[in-house]
Amino acid sequence: MKNRSSLLFVGGIIIFAIIGLLGTLFANPTGFLQRIAVIALFGIAIYFLVRLIMKADPQRKEQRAFLKAAKKSKKRLHQKNSDPHQRSTSQGTLTILKKNAKKKSLAQLTVIDGKKGKKKNRASF
Repeated sequence: MKNRSSLLFVGGIIIFAIIGLLGTLFANPTGFLQRIAVIALFGIAIYFLVRLIMKADPQRKEQRAFLKAAKKSKKRLHQKNSDPHQRSTSQGTLTILKKNAKKKSLAQLTVIDGKKGKKKNRASF
């Protein structure tokens, strides 16, 4: 019941506002347009002031830097996962050979066989 009465109240205010605007438009059109222009100018001025204040916020700058880095990372990952045949035609064979050379490990590792199969000699009690 409370929601319905508030809905009727707000609806009535909106209807009266529309009637008032239309009456002012027909009675004094130049005054109406002048008033609308002044309201629009104040709105634009407030908008730019709020943007200026929000732009100076250091957390906002960090957020923008993070979003920019995330976009770059996403773009780089997308290029990395793109079709390899398409990339190889645009790049020379020398650069592909250099990339393959970098992937090889320079360390010479050998496997030392342990004595896993041999059981320990334990004394039984």
